[in-house]
Amino acid sequence: MEIKIGDKVTGIYKTGKYIGEITDIRPQHYLMKVKAVLKHPRQGDLHSPNMVEVPFFHERRALAYHEQTNIPKNMVKLYEDDIPAYIDSLKASLDTMKKELLEENSTWAKRSLENIMILEKDYKL
Repeated sequence: MEIKIGDKVTGIYKTGKYIGEITDIRPQHYLMKVKAVLKHPRQGDLHSPNMVEVPFFHERRALAYHEQTNIPKNMVKLYEDDIPAYIDSLKASLDTMKKELLEENSTWAKRSLENIMILEKDYKL
C-alpha cells in the first residue's frame, strides 16, 4: 500500500517509535509530524548500547509534539487506530520504560532511570 501525504503512520526514529502524519515525501525518507510517542528513546550512547562507561551518556528526549523529522521509508508503516493525546502517550511510554529498567537492575538501567527522572521533570509529567 502506498503512503501519501496526510496519512497516519508509525515511524521509528533512532530508538524511539512515534505516531505521526506524513507531511512530505522525499527520495529516501518520509517527513513525519509527530502526534504521539509509542516507545520512548533509550538512554545512553546509541553506538554502545547498555554501556555506562562511555565518553558521554546521552539524555535522549522524545521528539516533541508536532516536531517534524525525516524517517527512512523502511521504518514507516500505516497506522489505523485512534491517535492518543501526545502527553498521555509520552507518560505511558516513560512508565513502560521505567518498569523495564527497574526489572533489568543493571548499572546501565540505573543510570538510565536517573535520566528518565530528569526528563519527567522537564516534560512536566
